[in-house]
Amino acid sequence: MFKNCLLIGFGGALGSIARYAISLLTKKYWKMSFPLGTFMTNMIGCFLIGLLIAYLQKNSNDALKLLFITGFCGGFTTFSSFSGENIELIQNNQIGISLLYIMGSIAIGLVATWLGILFIKG
Repeated sequence: MFKNCLLIGFGGALGSIARYAISLLTKKYWKMSFPLGTFMTNMIGCFLIGLLIAYLQKNSNDALKLLFITGFCGGFTTFSSFSGENIELIQNNQIGISLLYIMGSIAIGLVATWLGILFIKG
């Protein structure tokens, strides 16, 4: 139990740091009202979890699942930020941007997860 918590915590810390780095980079280089950092993080996270699911189905390893899927991906993906940003967009009467963000995140996220699985399965 303690070992599992350490694996999840370590992976989660790395995922959170990676998410923060993407947020900083997108804010520095892309000036727009669309929340690109969170969008990119969610899409990368969906693709990555697809890769990991497919790989770890072939090579079952509970420790790696805890470290990378539960820990890293759990700390990396940001759907709580996604929800908060959409509320902010809606409150600022940016309904079109909010709808684009919601639909794009869901559609591209599903496709990215599917592509991640296909990438590993060949």
